[in-house]
Amino acid sequence: MRTLHGIAASPGIVIGPLVRVRMEAPRPARGMVTDPAAEWARVQVALAQAKTQLTTLQTQLLAHVDAEEAAIFRAHALMLDDPVLLQQVRQHIEERHSSAEAALHDAAEGYIRQLDGLADPALRARAADLRDVVARLQHLLSGVSPAKITPPAPSILAAADLLPSEVASLDRACVLGICTSRGGPTSHAAILARALGIPAVMGLGDALWEIPDGTLLILDGGAGVLWIAPDQETLGRYKVRQNASILPVPQGASHGPAVTRDRHRVRLLANLSGEEDVQAALDAGAEGVGVLRTEFLYLNDTALPGEASQVRAYEGIAACFAGLPVGVRLLDLGGEKALPGVAVPHAANPALGQRGVRLSLAYPELLLWPQLRALLRVAGTHDLRVLLPMVTTVAEVRAVRDHLATCSAALAAAGVAVPDRVQLGAMIEVPAAALLADQIAAEVDFLSVGTNDLTQYTLAADRTHPAVAELAGGLQPAVLRLLDGVVRAAHVQGCPVELCGELAGDPLAVPVLVGLGVDALSMAPAAIPRVRAVVRGLTLDAARAAAQEALLAEDAAAAEALVRARFLNHG
Repeated sequence: MRTLHGIAASPGIVIGPLVRVRMEAPRPARGMVTDPAAEWARVQVALAQAKTQLTTLQTQLLAHVDAEEAAIFRAHALMLDDPVLLQQVRQHIEERHSSAEAALHDAAEGYIRQLDGLADPALRARAADLRDVVARLQHLLSGVSPAKITPPAPSILAAADLLPSEVASLDRACVLGICTSRGGPTSHAAILARALGIPAVMGLGDALWEIPDGTLLILDGGAGVLWIAPDQETLGRYKVRQNASILPVPQGASHGPAVTRDRHRVRLLANLSGEEDVQAALDAGAEGVGVLRTEFLYLNDTALPGEASQVRAYEGIAACFAGLPVGVRLLDLGGEKALPGVAVPHAANPALGQRGVRLSLAYPELLLWPQLRALLRVAGTHDLRVLLPMVTTVAEVRAVRDHLATCSAALAAAGVAVPDRVQLGAMIEVPAAALLADQIAAEVDFLSVGTNDLTQYTLAADRTHPAVAELAGGLQPAVLRLLDGVVRAAHVQGCPVELCGELAGDPLAVPVLVGLGVDALSMAPAAIPRVRAVVRGLTLDAARAAAQEALLAEDAAAAEALVRARFLNHG
């Protein structure tokens, strides 16, 4: 008996034999074409067919999941209308005389490489979405239907990775769980697995392929562990735990505010990576946007986004939220992607280099001013808030405020209506910022704790690295102690604290976060209904007691066991 440790992607315990699957898109036809117009017409037909398929898939999925999860395929449909991608496909056809299949492949690969190289895991996960869309188009262009994943008996699937559409089409009667060598918890495949109730562990690495087909496995999706050929004692222990749910969900908890049984309110906000996430957030009843990741505007290799294009993007998203707050995070890149006209020095470790607000402050005319001016223009009519990523010093906050004042004065002098004041927030993502929370809180209107990075920097562990992912996830007491200090220091200043990491959407973590006094939780739209339900099932006293126990735990597993015991009466 041995174990593999990966990344917890969808909770639940299943026991069954392994079945390995390999899914591949058709290889694009190469060679010169003689009729580029006909090839472009083929692309147009495939685009129309793909949109019809996605509409059908979304409708079918609504019978099993909430609207926000099904809306993943609305986002895929939006990708089919990406003007830059389509223009590149057309250019490849007309200028290189490429086939429709080859042009699509070559144009999309550049975008996929860019997405794969981004630091933000949610944006990086979009590479799988684009692969999914391209695979769908390739199947339509080739006339070859995608293979169906149909295990002969109830099994645990092993794959390199699974696309969202592949997860959506799984037969739940035959697929007990999913384990993959790649992937992570923020991918749409993982979100769909959670929505469909399919336990999943991702990022297990190449060791997954050493397990023979038919081997009996225990998959613990909540812990991110795969037991291989377990002994009878382990089997018996897990069979006892197999039917345990994470936290009870009260009925009728899918809409309205998140209020505990003793009337303590916690605001639930959405994390967005672009326009395609807006509808899912609205359907989930988000009370605004905690973090709008603006990196999606910088994926074009040829030019930085201009002020006008940024205004259009921010205006379009803010208008959808009808007066609700929209927190716009300034550009959070740093070395993992080349930016046109910005000579960012090479960094051996971009995570410790010139990233986040450091990069924007280093190139104010190219990066900071256009973004601040665009935000100021939109903030005149919408409740936009400016969020600073990767803050480490008070001086960085003051510098951005000075730049904001400069941009505001210049716009006002040009006759542009700008608000008297725009709310400014700082992200607490490194231990230095957490330890200086009292000073930073005195300079801003709110704090937003990014637990993904805070955990990684505190534990010196990359949450996407299978060998150390167990360290970088869950209720780590060291991180909870930092968070406790941040909340206490900020509240003394009258400064509210939001939390926007993956922890915000984890039902098991919610009681602890509420008990620590976090004012708002910002998460992927798909997680909002479940978190709302958990909050409504709590009392503030019980949440505070759970938080105090978790702070004293020796590690994440112990903290999680304490929460389970308190709220589930079983381990």
